[in-house]
Amino acid sequence: MIPALALAATLLVAPVATPAAPALTWRDCATPQTAQRLQCAELDVPGATLRLARLPALDPARRIGSLLVNPGGPGGSGADVVGYGGLGLATPEFAELNQRFDIIGFDPRGVGGSTPAVTCGPVHDPAVSRFPADDAGYARLAAHNRHVGLGCRGPRDVDTATVAEDVERIRLAIGEERISWLGASYGTEIGALYAARHPQHVRAMVLDGAVDHALPTRRAVLDAAAATEDALLRFARWCAGTCGDDVLARYDALMTTGAPSAQLGRHATPEELAAGVYSHLYFPQLWPRLADALRAAPADASALTSAMPFGSAEYPAYRAVGCQDFPSPFTGPADLRRTADRVREAAPHSWRYSEFWDFASGCLGWPVPAANPPHAEPVRGAPPILVVGGEHDPATPLSWARSLAARIERSVLLTYAEDGHTGVYNSACARSHEAAYLISGTPGTTPQTRSLPCQKG
Repeated sequence: MIPALALAATLLVAPVATPAAPALTWRDCATPQTAQRLQCAELDVPGATLRLARLPALDPARRIGSLLVNPGGPGGSGADVVGYGGLGLATPEFAELNQRFDIIGFDPRGVGGSTPAVTCGPVHDPAVSRFPADDAGYARLAAHNRHVGLGCRGPRDVDTATVAEDVERIRLAIGEERISWLGASYGTEIGALYAARHPQHVRAMVLDGAVDHALPTRRAVLDAAAATEDALLRFARWCAGTCGDDVLARYDALMTTGAPSAQLGRHATPEELAAGVYSHLYFPQLWPRLADALRAAPADASALTSAMPFGSAEYPAYRAVGCQDFPSPFTGPADLRRTADRVREAAPHSWRYSEFWDFASGCLGWPVPAANPPHAEPVRGAPPILVVGGEHDPATPLSWARSLAARIERSVLLTYAEDGHTGVYNSACARSHEAAYLISGTPGTTPQTRSLPCQKG
């Protein structure tokens, strides 16, 4: 196993020759729901056609260049983010970015409007637990995942290393010598790998909600579980003082019994309910809605089950890409149970769902070998890169931002104290720093400082 991983890492860091891409043909594609200056294009890459969307700079005379954005996932649509003002693009802090950059979003291969899209049969089966209690349950989980993987259709190569080369093809197609990048969550994986492979073509790069691909999946599982637990406890403390309710007791009761869901038309399992709660922890503005959902859940948990990641349109791509980047580390039933015990220790309330357990358990038995397994790929020769991490991010712990920043030469780490996943969505302070850096190209600190804090408020 170790020699194979070492060989894979060696192959992955080899220089990649990316063939020239044709110039893009942009066309107006605005609708009443989108920004009125929205333009769209398609780009053929090996094995796929990418969907792109662009907002031309509002002040062409002061245009800096192109800013590519990715909202995360895997499975998130960068084209939709640009069209509908997601990723903080419609906030006051990012107003100057709209003035100075052509903002370009793209749907990675297999995702959204890119073709062919990843399609699979039902990825989630409520009868198959991601925490199998015995050898038979382990075998059912592995067989289910294998069956799902064999039924998936789409581009052959959907791993992040391939997507990073697609970014280079986009750069060539738009005719920019250097690009700027704003990536959130999984978008930090794409950005960091692009910077490692093509540092000379980076002008500025923000990696917000950082994922460190050097971390072994087993370590990432425990880190993510602890981060989810922290976010759940902070939500419970907030509700105790704001809505006067013991939502943690309500949560724990649901984890014992499950609950009926009209939306599903059946009884929801505790694992499904935990996943629905998790989705609400991303954004503190959803916490009042989560409190209401927990109160209503014993009678009807539809508000929770409708938020399950399993039911989203992006989930097949999430699983297919995830298994190419984060293969299951488990060597057998006993190994999985030992790791599950450690997850329960790290997250005594929320252990039933966290994203890296979803990868670790969901990729068990996956029929396609991982093309981009975890490995360290240092970034050298790029301009200073801004890495951003939140102290209470439920999905990407601050420790990941720190370890990723340590692998990026001349990087600067920005930390923020607000709750929620990523600064672009949850911290005006973080957005202000990010915008100033993307415009100036310098992170606002000296090489000796290496970090910037955001104060809560």
